[in-house]
Amino acid sequence: QVQLVQSGGGLVQPGGSLTLSCEVFGAPTSYPMAWFRQPLGEKQELLATISWAGGSTTYADSVRGRFTISRDNANNMCFLQMDNLTPEDTAEYFCAARRDNENVWLWWGRGTQVTVSS
Repeated sequence: QVQLVQSGGGLVQPGGSLTLSCEVFGAPTSYPMAWFRQPLGEKQELLATISWAGGSTTYADSVRGRFTISRDNANNMCFLQMDNLTPEDTAEYFCAARRDNENVWLWWGRGTQVTVSS
């Protein structure tokens, strides 16, 4: 059974930085990963994706240039480095994984709250 365990998040001032982590247990052989967020009362937004080997990444326009997705396959970890945070980044953040040959994000972390406020 695949499980994604998230850590990080919390309260940060505008302009600050946070790093979210996601550890994968029971991982399949190869799996792309992604980070999503969902502000309270709003729809979910795909923020960033990373391929299994880490050579291919994509970003939403809202975070490109401020957020960086990375992974450490030796330790089954994925990270989201978030810089220059604004109050609009306040949301519940989720990591997700899928099989390499499928397009559905099958496995999800439980989410972690990020609040950007002075």
